[in-house]
Amino acid sequence: MLELFGEANATAFIGLLGGLALGLAARVGRFCTLGAIEDVLYGADTRRLRMWCVAIAVAILGTHLAIATGHFEARGSAYLDRVWSPLGTIVGGLLFGYGMALSGNCGYGALARLGGGDMRAFVIVLVMGLSAYFVMSGPLAHTRVWLFSVETGATSPQSLTQVLAGLGIAPGVTGLAVGGALLAAALWTPEMRAARGHIAWGTVVGLAIVSGWVGTHWVAMTGFEAEPIETHTFAAPIGDTIFYTMTASGNALSFSVGSVVGVVIGAALGSYSKGHFRWEACDDPRELRRQILGAAMMGPGAILAVGCSVGQGISAFSLLAFSAPVAFVSIFIGAAFGLRQLITGLAPAE
Repeated sequence: MLELFGEANATAFIGLLGGLALGLAARVGRFCTLGAIEDVLYGADTRRLRMWCVAIAVAILGTHLAIATGHFEARGSAYLDRVWSPLGTIVGGLLFGYGMALSGNCGYGALARLGGGDMRAFVIVLVMGLSAYFVMSGPLAHTRVWLFSVETGATSPQSLTQVLAGLGIAPGVTGLAVGGALLAAALWTPEMRAARGHIAWGTVVGLAIVSGWVGTHWVAMTGFEAEPIETHTFAAPIGDTIFYTMTASGNALSFSVGSVVGVVIGAALGSYSKGHFRWEACDDPRELRRQILGAAMMGPGAILAVGCSVGQGISAFSLLAFSAPVAFVSIFIGAAFGLRQLITGLAPAE
C-alpha cells in the first residue's frame, strides 16, 4: 500500500475511511455532541449521551487492545506527548462549549451539516478553522504559549494507563476494566439497550477513532518518513484542510485532510440515503452573526484544550488521558451555559 500510494497519501486514505464512517454516523445515526447535551438538559432523554459513552468505551477497548498487541504506541500521540495544562483544558473547554452552543454545532457537526447542504455550516467551518490557526500558529500563538505553558516531550505520566503501567498493571487490563465498566454503565437502562441504532452507531464512531490510531501508527512504523501518529479531531484539521486547498501544488496530503473530507462525503451520502439533503442558507443576519461568533470561539477553545468534542471527548478518552474527562465536563458546562442563555436569556430558574 505504501509503495502504491506513498506514505502521506496512505495516511490521508486512512483518515478518509474513518471520516466517511463519522459522517454517516452524524447524518444517519444522529451522533451529535450538542444534540446529546440538549436532549439531557431539555428533553430528559439520555440515549444520545449514552451513545457517546458507547463510542468512548469502544474506543478505549479497541485502543488498549491495540496497545496490548503491539499495534499502537500511545506515547507518541499529541495527548500524551505534551505536559497537561489543566488551566488550558478548562478555559479551552468552556470556550469551546459556549461557542458550540452559539453556533448550534461543533466542528464535526458543522462538517456533517455541510455535507447535508447547509451553507451556514460552511461559514462556521471556515471561521472555526481560521480562528484555530490564529491561536495555534498565528498572531496569538506566542500569547497562548506564554499564558498556558505548552511543554512537549513529557516524561511524566499523562494518562491513567501510564500511571497503572508503572505499578505493573498491563494496558490491556486497564483498558478492559475501564472500557468495560463504561460500556456497562452506558447500556444500564432498558431504553438504551432497546436503542440498537444508537448502540451500533456509537460502536462505529469508537472504531473509527481506533482505526486512526492503528492506521497512522502502522504507516509511521512501516514507512521511512516521519508521519505523525494521530486520529480524528476537528479544529486544527479544518484549518489544515483550508491551508491544503490553497497550497496543494507544494504541499502533501495528510490524515487531517482525509478525515475532514471524509466526514463531508460521508454526511452527503447519509443525507442522500435518508432523503434529507437540501441546500439551506441563513436569512437572518442576527443568527449568522451569532454562529460566526460561536465558531470564532470554538477554534481557539479547541486549541487551548488540545482537542474538540471529538478530539478530547473521544480520542483523548481512548488513551485515558488526564485531560479528557476535564475537557469533557468543561465543554458540557460551557454548552449548558450557552444553551440556557439562548433559550431563557439567563432568566432565574423558577
